[in-house]
Amino acid sequence: MTLALRQLSTTQREFEAEFARLRHWSAETDQAIEQRVAAILDDVRTRGDAAVLEYTQRFDGVGASSVTELELTNAELKAAYDAIPAQQRSALEAAAARVKAYHQRQLDACGRSWSYRDADGTLLGQKVTPLDRVGIYVPGGKAAYPSSVLMNAVPAHVAGVPEIVMVVPTPQGARNALVLAAAYVAGVHRVFTVGGAQAVAALAYGTATIPAVDKITGPGNAYVASAKRHVFGQVGIDMIAGPSEILVLADGSTRPDWVAMDLFSQAEHDELAQSILLCPDAAYLDAVRAEIERLLPAMPRRDVIRASLEGRGALILTRSMEEACEISNRIAPEHLEVSSREPQRWEPALKHAGAIFLGAFTSESLGDYCAGPNHVLPTAGTARFSSPLGVYDFQKRSSLIEVSEAGAQVLGAIAAELAYGEGLQAHAQAAEMRLTTKEDAA
Repeated sequence: MTLALRQLSTTQREFEAEFARLRHWSAETDQAIEQRVAAILDDVRTRGDAAVLEYTQRFDGVGASSVTELELTNAELKAAYDAIPAQQRSALEAAAARVKAYHQRQLDACGRSWSYRDADGTLLGQKVTPLDRVGIYVPGGKAAYPSSVLMNAVPAHVAGVPEIVMVVPTPQGARNALVLAAAYVAGVHRVFTVGGAQAVAALAYGTATIPAVDKITGPGNAYVASAKRHVFGQVGIDMIAGPSEILVLADGSTRPDWVAMDLFSQAEHDELAQSILLCPDAAYLDAVRAEIERLLPAMPRRDVIRASLEGRGALILTRSMEEACEISNRIAPEHLEVSSREPQRWEPALKHAGAIFLGAFTSESLGDYCAGPNHVLPTAGTARFSSPLGVYDFQKRSSLIEVSEAGAQVLGAIAAELAYGEGLQAHAQAAEMRLTTKEDAA
């Protein structure tokens, strides 16, 4: 069956209208989900462990008499680590080491306290401190993501967070050994086999067994996303993520089957994922399309890929690579591959993307698992103003101000003038009281 994958050209009269339809994704939430989630959150806040246990039994089919039974010990995590194949252990260790090395550089670059003194002795600076406790949500329903454990827990560790609490659903009690092994490798402190909105509520409000955290990170389904939106303000959250996205910016020099598979790599996530190819070479677009048709039947998740490509995918012919860069900035994709002979030539023109993958050998999947940078990225165009998850998400900053007597004479006069202008007399007088008068000097 021929794939109904849209093919556009920027020279078409109707391109802008088609492009707008392609980019559209409604972030509006299902009201039924919102109401159900609100009820679950309120129930957990009111009844604590009893509600968490009830929902876990109902939704995940996990039989337990107390939430305490849902907490895994470090020995159980170690047992899962020991039980997986040696190659998987090595892959986890190698990926964790690369993720740690990258985020250590983030810490060195922008995650440390600093201060300086003016000529008059006034000290100004910034104090950077880690959050006390964070919660990471790891999906455990249709798919399991050990890579998400590493990407959330490792930067928290590097930031200096003293306690990392992980929640992961285990439908019908089935535990994913690779996910638990990843928690062991990443040094997660506590793990609870709880999922859904009730897990988010427990982390946000705390129960007798599950401690309240300062921030919740990690992906989840519509119920988890809704719950995170509801508890924001009570706790911090990383982001509300939309469907996965990949945009490939190609000059026609990369093997077309490589690019076809890169488009599949995001399309296989779910039917709403988006895969787009921009290229100024019409023959190359046809070659990639032919590879998509050839490779798709052999893919285990071909039905999901087909639905994704037909629903939100596109092959777009541009006038030039420069125009392709402009369109990429308008899309602000989660993953952006620059698959060209001269990726460094085009990188300066690319302003908005969650992560930029330079060169034909840099497949997006390497970034998902082991390159080092974080794979938790802004989606749905939010890369225009948002950044990847990083060390900075697990820290907070306090301004340091210590004004000397000499400095108070200069700053006090400035502050008083502005405060009187705003009609805030106490502000002005608080500053003026510290000004040295002639009598004081005598």
